[in-house]
Amino acid sequence: MAEMITVPSTEEGTRLLRWFLRRYPSMPQREFYKLCRGGQIRVNSSRAKGQEILRAGDVVRIPPTVASYAATPAKKTESGSHFSLSDLESLRKCIIHDDADIVVFNKPAGLAVQGGTGIRKSVDKMAAALFPYDKISLVHRLDRETSGILVVAKNQRAAQVLSNEFQTKSAQKEYLALLNGDVRPQRGVIDNYMIKGQVFDGPERLNNGTGQRPQRAITEYEVLTQAGGHLSWVRFSPKTGRTHQLRVHSALCLHAPIVGDVLYGMDKKLDGALRSMLETNNLFLLAYKLTFRHPSSGKLLTLRAPIPEFMQPVIKFLEFKLP
Repeated sequence: MAEMITVPSTEEGTRLLRWFLRRYPSMPQREFYKLCRGGQIRVNSSRAKGQEILRAGDVVRIPPTVASYAATPAKKTESGSHFSLSDLESLRKCIIHDDADIVVFNKPAGLAVQGGTGIRKSVDKMAAALFPYDKISLVHRLDRETSGILVVAKNQRAAQVLSNEFQTKSAQKEYLALLNGDVRPQRGVIDNYMIKGQVFDGPERLNNGTGQRPQRAITEYEVLTQAGGHLSWVRFSPKTGRTHQLRVHSALCLHAPIVGDVLYGMDKKLDGALRSMLETNNLFLLAYKLTFRHPSSGKLLTLRAPIPEFMQPVIKFLEFKLP
């Protein structure tokens, strides 16, 4: 029996051929066009030619004969990555914007952005499988434990333009975080130097035999709400992008580690309902908002990520609001 798939808003503007081959990457294009000519592939009940531009709400008829061309149940890459078709569909559901130049994911906590030794699943490898006819490139990073907005380029030109935006800091980032402590003052700028999870007052080279020089790390912050002197709902605007910058600045400079941060410590105790709700392996840090110029149109694009499911009960209980 033929399958009917409704095109989601995140895939609006995609050409039918490309849309089809994302789902059935091993299918030869000649077979695709043969099915179109035979009326087996249809859009909104009309025979398809293959070059139609899809719109949100369009219904595509998928003939049962193409099932064998779908991605295999498990895919391995030369780097040792290993993910299933179900994993790919889960990542597809995380897409919040998709066009010819970029795809933007609401990355879940716990998913690595970049593949490497010992990493089975990563956004870069899975995105390449979702978009086999595009040149997937990472233009910025999120910690594995951090959830939220992640932009991926789909061609070389977009990658160059976006990489420059992030390097020159013209892209504006906002994070939301739940901190374990009473942050004072409630607004300010943290400006120091970092290296390997440590902070320093200046960029002097380390006397540890390596001669490494700490890099400047700047974070603007604002406390949005506080709860009983125990928790602070904070908005961060990092101006630099050092590894673990927000986690280190929270724990070592604000003396209030991010809830769920097992690396930089949660040594303050909470009681009652709060403690039970906060007992999670997830980090309460969300890449909430990102504003940047689109690599082709040059227009400002602002995207926001929804609050992750694991955060929602706490945010609701404490009656915290989004900025």
